[in-house]
Amino acid sequence: MATVLDIAKRNPNAAPVAVSDAARAAGFIEKKAELNVAAGAAPGGASLIGLTRDQLKDSLSAIGVPERELKMRVAQLWHWIYFRGAKNFAEMTNMGKELRAKLAAAYTLARPQVVSEQVSKDGTRKWLIRMPSTGPLDKGAEIECVYIPEVDRGTLCVSSQVGCTLTCSFCHTGTQRLVRNLTSAEIVAQLIVARDSIGDWPDATPPEGAFVPNDGGRFVSNIVFMGMGEPLYNIGDVIAAIDVMSDGEGLTLSRRRITVSTSGVVPQMERLGAQANTMLAISLHAVRDELRDELVPINRKYDIKQLLDACRAYPGLSNARRITFEYVMLKGVNDSDADARELVRLLKGIPAKINLIPFNPWPGSKYECSDWERIERFSEIVYRAGYASPVRTPRGRDILAACGQLKSETEKLRARARMMAEQGIGAEGVYALGDGE
Repeated sequence: MATVLDIAKRNPNAAPVAVSDAARAAGFIEKKAELNVAAGAAPGGASLIGLTRDQLKDSLSAIGVPERELKMRVAQLWHWIYFRGAKNFAEMTNMGKELRAKLAAAYTLARPQVVSEQVSKDGTRKWLIRMPSTGPLDKGAEIECVYIPEVDRGTLCVSSQVGCTLTCSFCHTGTQRLVRNLTSAEIVAQLIVARDSIGDWPDATPPEGAFVPNDGGRFVSNIVFMGMGEPLYNIGDVIAAIDVMSDGEGLTLSRRRITVSTSGVVPQMERLGAQANTMLAISLHAVRDELRDELVPINRKYDIKQLLDACRAYPGLSNARRITFEYVMLKGVNDSDADARELVRLLKGIPAKINLIPFNPWPGSKYECSDWERIERFSEIVYRAGYASPVRTPRGRDILAACGQLKSETEKLRARARMMAEQGIGAEGVYALGDGE
């Protein structure tokens, strides 16, 4: 396996990653799913968690609920599952005992299994979640989900695939194989798990010492589809999940507080805007096609011009609904003054915000983060051109929960590295250790 791309500034302690340079050079842009699950299907069992209204209706019909009662019973289930966070049918006191007994005999309200929960020193939480098996070839897919609390908001970063379709060279998740798409129910279940864990239901309380917003609102106020996977390669289930999350009688998240990030699946962008009506984020990361071809290989299919044309045509685009352009800062790769000026030129006429992301190291990464002075200079050029250009504060680096670090097969740190992390040295320090004990 080749070691690095020519454009990469090599981390001398990096291990080889799963996608070779030869494969990339041969045009290896996307991975094939190992398993397939019917779009919108419930995840391999009888839990009602995460189901849409239509799926709940079908589930009730299957246990003999009369047609004339279905609308009312769906509304009751919806309230208990998505507003109250019920964990068993016995709580549903406005339903008759006979119906509750039928529901309990046929279904559960089981959540996916939380394999592990890690809490960063900055309050960020990362869950490794195992979904129920979908069949004999599926042992139970594992994904990662991250909660990022601030004083006035709480953002949940959810995954849309098990692994990732794409092979972005700077992203940890991109080194993992693609197992399958998540169902809409599995996507919604990540929000349910998070709300369970941080006490974000009526009459619930957060764990002792937990960092959650203190502004009086919901602890999870924002959703970003920036976890594992490319959301627009699972667009049907992503849209269905957004419908559940934003329903005003249940989880009640505003669509303007839901952001879907794409690496540039141009043909699906219009559908996302028209049907989901969410905010859009673009993983741009380069201003020249030859560089973006290497960093974000889907650029070989849909180049920068095609991508930005699709952005200009995004439904609902306005100054009030700007597109966020994500730009990871890679030392000596994409962080020059010339890159900043070209970025401004490319985005001319697009209502936009530019999110500068300090590169977050991961085991085997071959890039380094730009120096802080260089990031500030880049940001200043963009800001003077009239664009908001916040530098994203790295969160959860010490538990590999930061942007680009998610991977379901959690890396095991050596004892010394783990000790350093516990003493407050972030992932950058941990992976500078190399192979020595």
